[in-house]
Amino acid sequence: MQLRIAEGGIPTPGFEEPPITGAGRREIPDGSTGTPSDTEKTGQTAPTGDSPAATSGSRTSRRADAKAAASGRPGTRRRRKAPKSTPAARLTAAAVAATGTVVAVLGPWLRRVRPRYPRPGLTGWKRWLPNWRQAGGAVLASFGLSVLTLTVAYAVTDIPDNLNSFATQQDNVYFWADGTPMARAGWVQRQEMELDDVPQDVRWAVLAAENESFYSDPGISAKGLTRALLRTVGQGSTEGGSTITQQYVKNAYLSQERTYSRKFTEAIMALKLDNKMSKDQILEGYLNTSWFGRGTYGIQRAAQAYYGKDVSELNASEGAFLATLLKGAGLYDPTLSEANRARAEERWRWTLDRMVEIGKMSPEERAGYRTFPKVLESNPLYSTGEQSDYLVELATRYAKKTARISDKDFDRGGYQIYTTFDKKRVDQLTRAVGKARDKARKDNPKAAKHVHYGAASIAVDGRIVAIHGGPDHRKQGYNESNATTVPAGSAFQPFVYAAALEHGVRKSRDSGPEPVTGGTVYDGDDKVPVTTPEGPYWDRSGRKVAAKNDNGRSYGQITLHQALASSVNTTFMQLGMDTGLDKVRATARASGLLPSSLGAQVPALTTGSSRPSAIRMASGYTTFAAEGRHTEPYAILKVTRNGHEVPTDVPVARRAVDADTAAEVQSALTDAFRTAYPETAAKADGEVAGKRGTTEDDTAAWYVGTEKKVSTAVVVYRMDLAKSLEPLPLEGLGGTITDSVPYGIWSEALRPLG
Repeated sequence: MQLRIAEGGIPTPGFEEPPITGAGRREIPDGSTGTPSDTEKTGQTAPTGDSPAATSGSRTSRRADAKAAASGRPGTRRRRKAPKSTPAARLTAAAVAATGTVVAVLGPWLRRVRPRYPRPGLTGWKRWLPNWRQAGGAVLASFGLSVLTLTVAYAVTDIPDNLNSFATQQDNVYFWADGTPMARAGWVQRQEMELDDVPQDVRWAVLAAENESFYSDPGISAKGLTRALLRTVGQGSTEGGSTITQQYVKNAYLSQERTYSRKFTEAIMALKLDNKMSKDQILEGYLNTSWFGRGTYGIQRAAQAYYGKDVSELNASEGAFLATLLKGAGLYDPTLSEANRARAEERWRWTLDRMVEIGKMSPEERAGYRTFPKVLESNPLYSTGEQSDYLVELATRYAKKTARISDKDFDRGGYQIYTTFDKKRVDQLTRAVGKARDKARKDNPKAAKHVHYGAASIAVDGRIVAIHGGPDHRKQGYNESNATTVPAGSAFQPFVYAAALEHGVRKSRDSGPEPVTGGTVYDGDDKVPVTTPEGPYWDRSGRKVAAKNDNGRSYGQITLHQALASSVNTTFMQLGMDTGLDKVRATARASGLLPSSLGAQVPALTTGSSRPSAIRMASGYTTFAAEGRHTEPYAILKVTRNGHEVPTDVPVARRAVDADTAAEVQSALTDAFRTAYPETAAKADGEVAGKRGTTEDDTAAWYVGTEKKVSTAVVVYRMDLAKSLEPLPLEGLGGTITDSVPYGIWSEALRPLG
């Protein structure tokens, strides 16, 4: 505080004068701004009232303020726009304002009717009883507060944009080539279906059982809500207390907990959802998210689990049973107990009768449903954990590739994968391998501990009709039919032969390619050194390279046709060198073998150093049976999602080798089969072609053959997966030339189909 000098020179106490800023304005201690009075400027009393001085000063001050604000000079404060309030803040302000209005209107009346306890003029317990005015006021106040609470709750409750992740999760279902269910994969058994795909009788069976007033109610039922709330505090029964809209809200947006708060939120959301979505949309969502037992969600999976057919094929009687399951599948699945069956039949009859009562079924139609519809004993969509898992794994790989489905989208589920797998062929191939495995365990249990059998059947149009992936996918986890682990051995020779027929051979450096035919003669003796146009072929250790025939047999001069039929290794090693190893690799690739599985470009390539899978070997042999045209193997016929077909890339046949080349190779393979197994060839119905395959170090035994336009490849090998991926000697488990185990599996697998 400072002393201020008045007119008369007498010091008077006053506040410290704030600094003057802007156009004669100064900051006031409370943070505001203003124009200093004349007294403060000069020490004299300022004009008051409407005096010209006051008016002139005021106008001058306002003009100065305006100019200062326009020019943005220092010292002038600009007004800032207030930040926009959030929806929650605006809602809170509205609620406070509404409450204030109610209090302002009802305040005087409430003061008159407020209870005065104890009531004057009365004695005893009567002093504590409110009069009729007080009781009425309390009721009205409670009603008003309830309305206000519900209004605010309705306003602040939002419908989420997305359903919860569990409600959108679906499984993927796989079908055999004939369209029957094969297996399913995924955490949840659910497939979404459009309401149009659900028959009217099935829809009304559900509505009659659960919520007959669905199309007229506002989304909630006061009676049912009260009953459900009462059940929340006690044990209660399984009788429902919610509308279909409420149940859908619970399934799609909320949890399954039984609490007052969840039930209150459910009711508010149901009211709001009823105004946001059409009734048909709500019913469709409800049918797709409801639990029907047997691990299934949604009426489509329920139809398949209990009747083995799509929901579109159900009748009213079957729909009435599925509607019964909505009350609790554990109590109404008739296959679980006799008590369940009795409950299910009673509820089923009641549902059909209700359909008549509400006018959705005529008495004549009802009379046609007197027998309880028999259900399947178990869910046919469950996978076995054995061969079907190998099939599912392979089909999944092809589905993602051909339909261009990302891993994330595929994991969300909802896909129906129609495979190329022939159930009869798969079962027979599995039995054939099982028989060989059992025999190996009996004859040589120690060696059989690590034996593996890969097998695959491919049609000439590329369809994978059967595979054998292993003993049990849950224990092994990798597919033996698709493994590139062991060399093809002499089963690779047809590709060398095809390359020579296609491109010819060069015997000297200066000569051009010379054509060869099946009658061209080569040396078939054992251990004949391999030559090049420059002379003998030397390996890195400085030794001449020579091939070895099975059992050291020499054939002398032999035609190429007969050399393939007799599997003469020395002939084909020299033939491959004369043709060009690059051309051999190219022909093998064109015929279906993967580049990554082909051996190095050295003489051993011609004797089968490549390591193709059983699937690819069978696919390669189909090229010769298909007149030189090759189609990439595939396992998918069609992919749909929720009933709508997904575009897929379908492999097309392309020319791999000339038709004459393919015919000659196929002819030599036919003779190879007839030479090795004359008795079987005599009984064969139709043309059969095939060839065995052996390796020099006895680590693999093959048989690849074609019958009725389907090529089947079988490979037997030993490998201790816990130690290494290198193959072990077979120790006799591959059989002999005359008693080949792969051939035994091959012939056993085709026997019922011949």
